[in-house]
Amino acid sequence: MKGLNCCCNNNSNNNGSILEALSVTRNSSTKFWVLHAAFDSSCNSGLNNKTKWLFNAKMRIPKRSVSLCRSVFSPKELFVSSFSRSFSFHLGIQSSLSSDRFQSRGEPVRYKGRDQLHTSCTMDGIGVDTRAALIEKKTGANGDQGSFIWSSPEGGSDIAIGKQIFCNRSLNMKNIVAVGFDMDYTLAQYKPETFESLAYEGTVRKLVYNLGYPSELLEWSFDWSYMVRGLVLDKKRGNILKMDRHKYVKVAYHGFRELSKEDKVATYGNTLLRDSFDEPDYALIDTLFSLAEAYLFAQLVDFKDKNPGKVPGDADYSRMYKDVRAAVDLCHRDGTLKQMVAKDPKRYINEDASIVPMLKMLRESGRATFLVTNSLWDYTNIVMNFLCGPKPSAGSSSRFDWLQYFDIVITGSAKPGFFHDEIRANLFEVEPESGMLINTDNGTPMAQVGCTSSELLLKSLKEGCRIFQGGNVGHLHKLLSIESSSQVLYVGDHIYGDILRSKKVLGWRTMLVVPELEREVELLWELKDTRKQLQLLRNQRDHIEDEIHHLKWSLKSKDTDDANKEKMFSELDKLQSQSEEVRLSHQQAQQECHQKFHKVWGQLMKTGYQNSRFAHQVERFACLYTSQVTNLSLYSPDKYYRPSEDFMPHEFDIFSILR
Repeated sequence: MKGLNCCCNNNSNNNGSILEALSVTRNSSTKFWVLHAAFDSSCNSGLNNKTKWLFNAKMRIPKRSVSLCRSVFSPKELFVSSFSRSFSFHLGIQSSLSSDRFQSRGEPVRYKGRDQLHTSCTMDGIGVDTRAALIEKKTGANGDQGSFIWSSPEGGSDIAIGKQIFCNRSLNMKNIVAVGFDMDYTLAQYKPETFESLAYEGTVRKLVYNLGYPSELLEWSFDWSYMVRGLVLDKKRGNILKMDRHKYVKVAYHGFRELSKEDKVATYGNTLLRDSFDEPDYALIDTLFSLAEAYLFAQLVDFKDKNPGKVPGDADYSRMYKDVRAAVDLCHRDGTLKQMVAKDPKRYINEDASIVPMLKMLRESGRATFLVTNSLWDYTNIVMNFLCGPKPSAGSSSRFDWLQYFDIVITGSAKPGFFHDEIRANLFEVEPESGMLINTDNGTPMAQVGCTSSELLLKSLKEGCRIFQGGNVGHLHKLLSIESSSQVLYVGDHIYGDILRSKKVLGWRTMLVVPELEREVELLWELKDTRKQLQLLRNQRDHIEDEIHHLKWSLKSKDTDDANKEKMFSELDKLQSQSEEVRLSHQQAQQECHQKFHKVWGQLMKTGYQNSRFAHQVERFACLYTSQVTNLSLYSPDKYYRPSEDFMPHEFDIFSILR
C-alpha cells in the first residue's frame, strides 16, 4: 500500500490541537483509499466512547474524490467554534508549498507536477465541508507521461486533449463485434525523419540510375517537415495547392515559389467551369508516405525552370511527376525500403507499449480483432513482432507471439480493391514458418491434387489466429461470421485506401488516425485567446466597412447639402484610413497565427476561416478520428461515442450569447 500523510494547522484558540494527524493509505487489492485519523489527548476528554470510535475508525473512500461530512468531524457542540483548518496530503515526495500554512515535519512543502491529493477543511461553527480530489500523474506503460489504459485500476480519468477521440457520427461500441486495423502508419507509426528520408533517397537514386535524371539530384536533401497532408499537386502546371472544403484554392506554390493572389485567381478562379481537382490532372497528397514524393516533385519543378535542358527528353511537369511515381514503385518492387526497415525496425518505427494492452482489452471485451494490410507476410511479421512481440528480456524466442492478439490476419490485401466483394481474388492461407501459400475455398483449406485425404500439413497455432493472403471483404466477413457490415469498426490512416472505400462501399464504421492532430489541437488550445482577438478584428473590419458603405450611399443622395457632404467626406477619409489600419493588423495577426501551425501551409484542418479540403474529407468519411490508434485504449470498449451539435452560421451568434 502507498501512503499519503496529512499535517494540519490548527487556528483554534478554544479547543487546542484537536486533529493531530491524518493519514491516507491505498489498498492495492480493494483499490480504495483508507483514511486514518488520530487525535491528541487534549480533546479525548471531550469525546464519548462512541465519538472516539468514530474518529479512530478507518474509512474506505473511493479513489476519485472525497467529501468528509460534519457528522464525523464535528460531533455535537464540541467543534462548534470559530476556527479554520487546512489539510495537505502528499505522496512522501519532497516539495514546497506557496503558503507557509501547510507544514510537513516543520518544513514548507510545495507539490510539483500533479502528484498530489489536496483538500481544504473549514470549520465555521456550522459544520465541515471537506473536498479532496486526486489528480494523478498519468504515466503510460513506456514510462513517458501519458494516460493509463481504461481497463487498468488507474484508467478512466480525464484524457488530454491531444489524445482524445473525436466523433463525427454516433457510434455505439456495444454494436461492434469486430475491430480491424491497418498496419502501416496505423499500428506502425513510421518516423518521418528516418523513414521518409529513406524513401526520398531511394526514389532519387531510381530517378538517376534507372530513369536517366542528372546525377546532381543525388546531392539534394529532404525537409520532411515541409509538406503536409491534404495538398493537391497540379501535374500540368507544376503547382502545389491547398484549398478549402469548397475547392477554392487559398494557398498555391509553383515549386517552392508562392503564387500571388492575382496568379491564383487567373489560374484557378477565372474559369467558366469549376475544376474538380481530381485525377488524372491532379494528384492528392492524402497519406504520410506521399509527402516525400510531393517534396521531390517541387524540387524537380524548380530544377526544370532553372535548367530546362537537363531534364531527360525535355519532360514537362506531368511527365516528371509520372517519373517520380515510377521511381517510388521501383523502390517498393525491389524491396529497397522494406529491407532497410527489416534490418533495424527501431530506427524507422516508433515503439508503442500501449498497442498490446489495447488489443488485450478489446479481446477481453468479447470483440474479434483482425489485421488487413497490403504488406506481404514476411514484412508484416517483422513489423508486428517488433511492435507486439516479446522483448529480448522477456525470454521468449517465438517470432509469432503477436498473433495471439488477432483472430484473422490478411496480408497482401490489395486495398482498396479488397473492399469490393464482387472482385474475385483468390484467398490463400499462409503457413507462418515457411511463408508457403495454401489454396483455400473461401478460407477452408483445399486438398492437394493426388492426396487421398483433405487434411493438410498446416501447422496450427495455439492461439488460433489464421493468416491469409489476398481475398476480398466477403471472405473476411465469412471468416469472422459478420452478419452486418455496421458491426465492424476499421481503423486506418488512408482517407481513400482505408476509410472512404470501407465506409461508402461497405458501410463499415471507421476511425481515421491523424498523427498531426495531437500537436494541432494542443496549439489550438494555446492560441484560443489569439483566435478570439482575430474574431474581434474581423468584426471590427465588418463594422467599419458597413459605415463606409452607408456614407458612400448617403453622399449619392440629392437631399444632402454641401456642408453636410463636406463633413461626410471628412468622416469617410477617417473611416477608410481606419479600415486600412485594421485590415493590416488583422492580416498580420492572421498570418502569425497561420505560421504557428506550419510555416507554409498553416493549420491542417483549416484554410483561412473555412475547413480545409482534408478536414472536409475527415468529416465526410470518418465516424471517429484521433491522433494515435492506441487512444482507443483510453476509452471503455463499450463507449457510446456521440458527436457535438452541428451549427449553421445563423446559430453561432445566438449560441455564443447563451454560452
